[in-house]
Amino acid sequence: MNQFAMNFMHVLSGKEVSHSVYEDLKSRIDFLKKKGVVPSLAVILVGDDPASNVYVQSKSRQFKKMGLHSDTITFPEETSEAGLASFIEELNQDDTFHGILVQLPLPKQIDEKRIIRAISPEKDVDGFHPENLGLLTAGNPRFIPCTPKGILRIFSHYDISPSGKHIVILGRSNIVGRPMSILLSLKNDSGNGTVTLCHSRTADLKSFTKKADILVVALGSPELIDESYLKDGVVIVDVGINRVSDDSETRYKLVGDVHWESIQTIASYATPVPGGVGPMTIAMLVENTIEAAEQITKLS
Repeated sequence: MNQFAMNFMHVLSGKEVSHSVYEDLKSRIDFLKKKGVVPSLAVILVGDDPASNVYVQSKSRQFKKMGLHSDTITFPEETSEAGLASFIEELNQDDTFHGILVQLPLPKQIDEKRIIRAISPEKDVDGFHPENLGLLTAGNPRFIPCTPKGILRIFSHYDISPSGKHIVILGRSNIVGRPMSILLSLKNDSGNGTVTLCHSRTADLKSFTKKADILVVALGSPELIDESYLKDGVVIVDVGINRVSDDSETRYKLVGDVHWESIQTIASYATPVPGGVGPMTIAMLVENTIEAAEQITKLS
């Protein structure tokens, strides 16, 4: 059966795939612990952004559930760039931690690029350091950024091959869009796609999206993409997570960048929001932290 010619849409469940990932990681965690190593992550949170707080708490809960160590270090909104960089250098030298993560975005007075460069590449479990992005581009990654890595794992779990497909990516950030475009075009089993990278300056966006066999959407625009942007049988990965007001008790709901109801009869596969890419991002952070511990201790 042609996976791009279904009569109904299949849900790509990040919850299901992440559960499988955690089961597979248990033996690696047990091996490290028997050698006296507990994979450990330092998370730096600057300010009091509600979305960042919720995300950091989700990470901490999963680390605790897996028997791993995670510390969240909070700084006030007015923290200086130099002060934050100095603290990261201390963590670089601290053998307690195998991974360091700085929760983005940072306050305006702090240069995110400088802070990312301050993290030791060997502890950069987000995969954002220029050295790690260079290794990724060369096809020999030390750490694959968590969200793109999670998307590849979803494809693998559901036997969706990018090889020979036209993949259109909406969004060019170093967190999702740019590394995703590189990974899907690499000459390997999880790549070999033909990739088009679109962004806010792309003219006539629909002329590109309607040619996509696989569409990865990372725009931060609530429910922008509907059936008018798509061709029959497209596989959709919705990276967006947006709060929109509604009449519920919480006064808001979470939606993606894709209008879920409108794609039901045209897409073959799609990730939901919530429950799609989000759980995989956390699962890949856990895996990257374990990989960092293995590489630093040479116990892989």
